[in-house]
Amino acid sequence: MIRDVFKQLMKDKFAKIALIVLGVIYFALFFADFIAPYTKDFSDRTMAYVPPSKIFVIDENGRFSKPYTYNYVRNFDSENLRITYDLDRSQKHYIKFFSKGQPYKFLGLIPMKRHLITTDRDGRLFLLGTDINGRDVFSRLLFGGRISMTIGFLALFVLFPIGLLYGGIAGYFGGIVDTLMMRFAEAVMSIPSFYLLIILASILPSGMTSVQRFMLIVIILALIGWAGFARVVRGMVLSIKNQEFVQAAKSIGASRLRIIVKHILPQTASFVIVAMTLSVPSYILSESGLSFLGLGIQQPDASWGNMFKEAQEYTNIIYRPWLLTPGFLIFIAVLAFNLIGDTIRDVLDPKSKVR
Repeated sequence: MIRDVFKQLMKDKFAKIALIVLGVIYFALFFADFIAPYTKDFSDRTMAYVPPSKIFVIDENGRFSKPYTYNYVRNFDSENLRITYDLDRSQKHYIKFFSKGQPYKFLGLIPMKRHLITTDRDGRLFLLGTDINGRDVFSRLLFGGRISMTIGFLALFVLFPIGLLYGGIAGYFGGIVDTLMMRFAEAVMSIPSFYLLIILASILPSGMTSVQRFMLIVIILALIGWAGFARVVRGMVLSIKNQEFVQAAKSIGASRLRIIVKHILPQTASFVIVAMTLSVPSYILSESGLSFLGLGIQQPDASWGNMFKEAQEYTNIIYRPWLLTPGFLIFIAVLAFNLIGDTIRDVLDPKSKVR
């Protein structure tokens, strides 16, 4: 089934583009330490709000040259009362590929110094400019994306097993068991999830590390989202439990739990795949929204949400548009997941496409 779904995704033009985009994003995030010119702890406070570095391939004589850049010099514009950055053309800094730079541990395990792109020791290469603390935005996008783009999948690993088993038990047993379980699920569904996230995130201890806060956000998202999923699974189980293969399993003495797990729940696989694909964007947006409000991942650790927070100021939008890049990436990632989810739904449920 998975192979057939993948073939259909490749036939759909928009879904194919979405797959390629997500593949590029996740590839870059996996090799973030190598691709990023700087480590996640890099900061040069003398270079706050530096615009993206300009890369030249033609020298002052009009000849082709190895790629090079110039450092920026900080100046004060007394007329407009703001800081400006001008190119220091007194010294070239050549761009290097697969060269040694700041040391890091690849995947947190292997000590390495090689970076995909860097420059000499005295040079500064900021492909997407810097933030208020002089940190390279391009490097932080890669490291922050690891959090923003994985939180959805981690939440699903907690949410879907709970929802599947809960809905399966409620639908199979029916009667008073079904009634009590569904009333509890409806009570959970009635909770305004985003506001609950804000309340819970705001009361977390201030001394928590970003990793601990990240895991708590994952658990909170999962514990809120399972109820709606369980309700749909319960409805599917009600229509499946009286079919012949279930009766056959009962006749040979299979236990109720085995019938639910081995025979009934696998029949909901198509719905589960679609639901998982369409659920990931909502969790990406939830984490980004919390971090944007200052209640998610905390500085100095990066996520796309807390990076985008810096762009909410009017002056930054006008004079420093590179700070909007995290918001653009969130939009692209969510759109790609939605395109793939819609295509998978059409493949696994052709009736929805007809409707």
